[in-house]
Amino acid sequence: MVPMERGELEEIRRRLTEASPGPWKAYVEGRDHLGGDTFIMVGPEDDPAADMYVTRDLTPASIADFDFIAHSRQDIARLLDEVERLRSNDSK
Repeated sequence: MVPMERGELEEIRRRLTEASPGPWKAYVEGRDHLGGDTFIMVGPEDDPAADMYVTRDLTPASIADFDFIAHSRQDIARLLDEVERLRSNDSK
């Protein structure tokens, strides 16, 4: 496997920075709340306009997809930080 170049990591960091601020949280109807739709909260709890709804042909995405999308906002930031930490240790 070819190592990622710094430019690729910078592009990932740019997309992360340009996305709505975190944390994001999936709210799955029947698991996390009763009544209403499954959604991803991407803003403060008192700002429902910030909620994200994910569908495929008007059908809500799978619970696994909701969880993946919501967690990716936090996970990618942590992964990028870890890559940078590991690379900085390698250069010492």
